[in-house]
Amino acid sequence: MGFRESKNFSLTSISSEIQDFWSKNDIFSKSFNKKNSSHFIFFEGPPSANGKPGIHHVMARTIKDAFCRYKTLKGYNVKRKAGWDTHGLPVELGVEKELGISKDDIGNKISISEYNAACKKAVMKYTAEWESLTEEMGYWIDLSNPYVTYTSKYMETVWWLLKNISDKKLLYKGYTVQPYSPAAGTGLSSHELNQPGAYKDISDTSVIAQFKCLEQGLPEELKTFYPFYFLAWTTTPWTLPSNTALTVGSKIEYCFVETFNQYTKKKTTVLLAKALIEKVFNKNFYKIDNENDLDGFKNTDSKIPYFILGSCLGKDLENLKYDRIWKESPLPIENPENAFRVIIGDFVTTEDGTGIVHTAPTFGADDYKAAKSAVPEVPPLQVLDEKGNKVPLVDLKGKFIKGLGLISDKYVKNEYYEPDMIPEKSVDVEIAIKLKEQNLAFKVEKYSHSYPHCWRTDKPVLYYPMESWFIKISDLSEKMYSLNKDINWKPKSTGEGRFGNWLKSANDWNLSRSRFWGVPLPIWSNEDGTEHKVIGSIEELINEINISIKHGFMKSNPYIKFKLGDTSDSNYNEVDLHKDFVDDIVLSSNENLPMRREKDIIDVWFESGSMPYAQLHYPFENKDLIDSQSNFPADFIAEGVDQTRGWFYTLHAISTIVFDSISYKNVVSNGLVLDKSGQKMSKRLGNAIDPFEMINSFGADPVRWYMISNSNPWDNLKFDQEGVAEVKRKFFGTLQNIYSFFSLYANIDSFEYKEAKINIDDRPELDRWILSELNTLIKKVDDNLENYELTPAARDINDFVQEKLSNWYVRLSRRRFWKGEYNNDKVSAYQTLYECLLNVSKLISPIAPFYSEHIFQSLNNVTNKEEFESVHLSSFPLSFPDQIDTKLENKINQIRNICSLALSIRKKEKIKVRQPLKKIIIPVKNDAEKKEIIDAKSQIISEINVKSIEFLDDKNSLLVKELKPNFKLLGPKYGRIINDVAKEIKALSNSEIEKLENTGKLILIIGETEASITLDDVEVNYKDIEGLSVASGGGQTIALDLNLNNDLVNEGIAREIVNRVQNIRKSKGLEVTDKIEINIKRSVDLENAINSNLDYVKGETLAIKLYFSEKLDGGEIIEFDNITTTITINKV
Repeated sequence: MGFRESKNFSLTSISSEIQDFWSKNDIFSKSFNKKNSSHFIFFEGPPSANGKPGIHHVMARTIKDAFCRYKTLKGYNVKRKAGWDTHGLPVELGVEKELGISKDDIGNKISISEYNAACKKAVMKYTAEWESLTEEMGYWIDLSNPYVTYTSKYMETVWWLLKNISDKKLLYKGYTVQPYSPAAGTGLSSHELNQPGAYKDISDTSVIAQFKCLEQGLPEELKTFYPFYFLAWTTTPWTLPSNTALTVGSKIEYCFVETFNQYTKKKTTVLLAKALIEKVFNKNFYKIDNENDLDGFKNTDSKIPYFILGSCLGKDLENLKYDRIWKESPLPIENPENAFRVIIGDFVTTEDGTGIVHTAPTFGADDYKAAKSAVPEVPPLQVLDEKGNKVPLVDLKGKFIKGLGLISDKYVKNEYYEPDMIPEKSVDVEIAIKLKEQNLAFKVEKYSHSYPHCWRTDKPVLYYPMESWFIKISDLSEKMYSLNKDINWKPKSTGEGRFGNWLKSANDWNLSRSRFWGVPLPIWSNEDGTEHKVIGSIEELINEINISIKHGFMKSNPYIKFKLGDTSDSNYNEVDLHKDFVDDIVLSSNENLPMRREKDIIDVWFESGSMPYAQLHYPFENKDLIDSQSNFPADFIAEGVDQTRGWFYTLHAISTIVFDSISYKNVVSNGLVLDKSGQKMSKRLGNAIDPFEMINSFGADPVRWYMISNSNPWDNLKFDQEGVAEVKRKFFGTLQNIYSFFSLYANIDSFEYKEAKINIDDRPELDRWILSELNTLIKKVDDNLENYELTPAARDINDFVQEKLSNWYVRLSRRRFWKGEYNNDKVSAYQTLYECLLNVSKLISPIAPFYSEHIFQSLNNVTNKEEFESVHLSSFPLSFPDQIDTKLENKINQIRNICSLALSIRKKEKIKVRQPLKKIIIPVKNDAEKKEIIDAKSQIISEINVKSIEFLDDKNSLLVKELKPNFKLLGPKYGRIINDVAKEIKALSNSEIEKLENTGKLILIIGETEASITLDDVEVNYKDIEGLSVASGGGQTIALDLNLNNDLVNEGIAREIVNRVQNIRKSKGLEVTDKIEINIKRSVDLENAINSNLDYVKGETLAIKLYFSEKLDGGEIIEFDNITTTITINKV
């Protein structure tokens, strides 16, 4: 039947054809249902289908797919269950935008039930696009039965996990200052705040504020300095109206400084840390040694003097009172007498600011702790709202409450305004201006710093006092850190550094989210919060409802249709556990009092971290799969680096708490996919890459191969479609050319691998070499993939296919295929190339699933050598040590290097390879090296087109060596004398250079310094000589004789004619075996050149006749060098 020959090479058509083959023959299902095979466990991190997939998803999914396919080839059953992440802020914010509502409208303009229904509908908006990408890119994942996080089964497992955590006394309710996103309307956990890109460099108005000390309670030794002001620095002036304390370090030395306020010009005494005086009193200030010199200051002076009056320690300042800085602020509603005083805090430093910390307990975690630990406790500045609840001066929208004068009803950050409503002056600026006018601002300036932003809305975060439910992670951080050592991280630095360091100081996990669409907290509390019930299953909830009905709190059971013990999907569809259903459920306390559900939902990251168990509806179904560890922990997971403190963290945290185990053994964390200039992709910038366009333009395999081979997965990838085009052309184009060459001549000779396999020892050296290289490659790729290293594997395959198989083996073997009789040498060539192509199809299959299948089918459908239906059902190639000949590889690779250097000279000198040269000159170190080159003489002469090889030994000084210093290595070693060292290196003689080459080391005396030079410190080159051109590289040096005589020029012309005739044959569609006659328009130089090489020209072109004509009508006009002629050919 013959091997398939493709006239039009289209990777997109191949992908479509292979996709149909997989679907028709159920190949994916067969790949994980092999009998008597072990299981390799993979967890899919669920995407959210309310957003379209991007090019970065192709990267992440290629990594997952590649290792799963590899493990399948290694004999494992690798099930891949798809999943959909259906809850969380992205869904809610998208729905609010679509409906034209805000969070405050939910429950007012639109019911929670209607809102959640809209979320449920929106969450699968782009399912079709995701499924399409999955298929088009060849990502094998089981979409027929995905886990979906909004289903009752999934949510029930989440409840069970939380109940388990509660039973371990690790769940608690606390009131703390937490990161809060006004734009999203919810609190954030610490790991959300540490998502990549959450901290942004911004420029804010900073103020060094003056807090006037009160004379009341002032010790005698400090009254000398009265009146004075405490200086406190803040980058958030909007928090100053909420100030209730100033915090100092007990052991820090503070100084009283007499000066003038630069805005009001009033003489002022201020107090700040001694270590920070020069930092604060810079630019416009200068120090004086005589206090009387202050009297000479005039308001018009550009520089302001300052004088240090005296000092004290921080402990001497404790409990001093000061005047409230924002007069319109109310007093704290509790214990106002304990506010506006100096307290001690161990977090105060003298690195920045003034050494005195403005403390607003409602808006800073450290502030809150310091105020709470003070004796007596410093009250936060809170007021009572219309419902009698204690609230801070800023509401949950990030806006000041009314009654605060200038700042009333204004947002604390301009980013919270609608774009067309942003005021010219921010609140920070307005506060700063007012403080300047009141002589309460010592310095106002712009300050650049890193500030946290909401990972979903991209708006600034506030630190806000809130009551939330927490998991006591701090009690488990050491255990989590210890277990992390059992995980193989790629890259290792992420696991040991970013992730490991995070675990060491992990904060308690804030679970509460003030949203609507998510898994509700399964916690019911009595009115005074003294009793809580955590529900861990639907059955438990129903039992509690029945008790509540008995006590008259519930009239009926809303889940009456649910059948206990029935785990069918249809039964679970009778239950909805979302907020709009469970909020109406009232339970009964132990005291027979009503209990209502805590209103918040659970952090969506807890949901995603629950997937190993929730996807199986554990422990209500499939209990043995987790308990027996047959489906847990995962052998492998992979996601983007942004999941380090997201999914990777929550998986690890939950498995540690609940199962005292890791949840994954191996993890690959991929970097960001940026545009080609290194910018983050976004629709706004117009630089986002459409993955569908890339796949349609180039094919899935080139996109996948480019992303993997370009850089290690964990490094950021600068995506350039020109790079994809190059991969398609150079790698896949080359591989297709090799296959086309093989299939063309195999079909001519009717080769179908029916002959007995020729023993490796009986094959020619070139065949033994490429098979040795193939077996070496198989081992390297296997080792790399086993160690979760994709990029080195892809690059090694790339090098083998392009440089070794195509550029060397096939080119040097061409004549064996298309000339001569069908003998053992030709059969060996066919068998060798077939084995290379078949094994390469398997090696590339994890990364290039479509084209590998195409090659495999094209080969195996003819020979039936493999019993497998698909390359993806086959076995990973074996590397046979007895077929690896390292000595032979080194020998041939040295020859390849020699040829590469010679060709580089031709390119530099612009001499075509078809132009023969007189000789190549090769220096050799010994007779053994010389013999190896002599053995390959015919290959070298043929490859670089020279007539002879001339050898040089150490005694022959035709080529003069010179050294080039490696400044990158030498610079750090020798610093200021580097130029002298470089000069000495360049002056070394040939004999001194040879001594360095032989011993690897040379001592130079530079003045009084002894410089030890190694071979790594220099590059050995040879000087060019007239008529010769020299090249060095890979430990080898060669020279080409560039002088041309008439015979060489004529042969070059003959070779050009052969090339042109071959091109005309192709354009006419002649078969490679067709005989021809050639007619050439007469030219004296051309005729002499061809006649001098007539047998060569006729033999190479299969010409029976070749003649010249004075006039030639029609034909192909050809031009090269200074020759123009016309040629016609006719089939004989």
